[in-house]
Amino acid sequence: MRTEQDVLRISILATLVVAAFGIVFGLLSGSFSIVFDGVYALADASMTVLALWVSALIVKSAQGTLPGRFARRFTMGFWHLEPIVLGLNGVLLIAVSVYALINAVSSILNGGRDLEFGYAIAYAAVTLVACLAMAALGWRANRVLKSGFVALDVKAWLMSGGITAALLAAFVLGLSVEGTRHGWMVPYVDPAVLALVCIVIIPLPVGTVRQALADILLIAPSDLQAQVDRIAQRTVSTYGFFSYRAYVARVGRARQIELFFIVPPGQPARSIEAWDRIRDEIGDEIGGDVDNRWLTIAFTADAEWAE
Repeated sequence: MRTEQDVLRISILATLVVAAFGIVFGLLSGSFSIVFDGVYALADASMTVLALWVSALIVKSAQGTLPGRFARRFTMGFWHLEPIVLGLNGVLLIAVSVYALINAVSSILNGGRDLEFGYAIAYAAVTLVACLAMAALGWRANRVLKSGFVALDVKAWLMSGGITAALLAAFVLGLSVEGTRHGWMVPYVDPAVLALVCIVIIPLPVGTVRQALADILLIAPSDLQAQVDRIAQRTVSTYGFFSYRAYVARVGRARQIELFFIVPPGQPARSIEAWDRIRDEIGDEIGGDVDNRWLTIAFTADAEWAE
């Protein structure tokens, strides 16, 4: 798994298997919490497919290997799709969880439901192992890849693992009290644990949604703004410019930077090559992943062109 696409493909396949496994065993055991686990996995898989497609477009765009039609129609690249997909993923997972919470509360108010603990425990044990294995696999790969999509996928596997661990504990507890004086609790085990799990996982994608919204709205990251300001101020001082204007944004994995330097009127002329050398110096200082960086540097004696 050397690329982001490799990790996401394996994750999609594993997610589909786990989802199908969950829906079948949920129906066999009569557990809505297991069915929810499967539906949650399906929702995550659908978003991972979309993430894989967007990731492939971004990589091909950066490498200049896009088909001509795409290259002509998307001249600014596909970075803007990444925060849209991440935000949509987070919102979808929250919506699914809220819906499941409402159903769990309704079930509790209606007296709970009976379920077959044997099927339920078998499902939870196998699925927990699968979730932890996939999370570990993705985390290990992302130490090198440093991908937002893979990081979100790892978080989703951990969330699924947390759901499954809670289900396993609840099912074991329900089996242990079945037939005892606490047997009245058994019908409430499934909806109660589902409600608890939903309350825990609903806030988890909020951070991802907030960051995605900041990227979509082109909110300037303070660290990137400070770095660009520092470099621009040094350039102004070194070359005797009047001032500068800096515009920065982070869009998914990409950094978009526009720098305008206000040059004093009548300053001795420089050759095109000399201006390009200044641009190269600034670009080298900014650094970072140049394949995912949109850097524009302009020089003008008229401040209105920089506003």
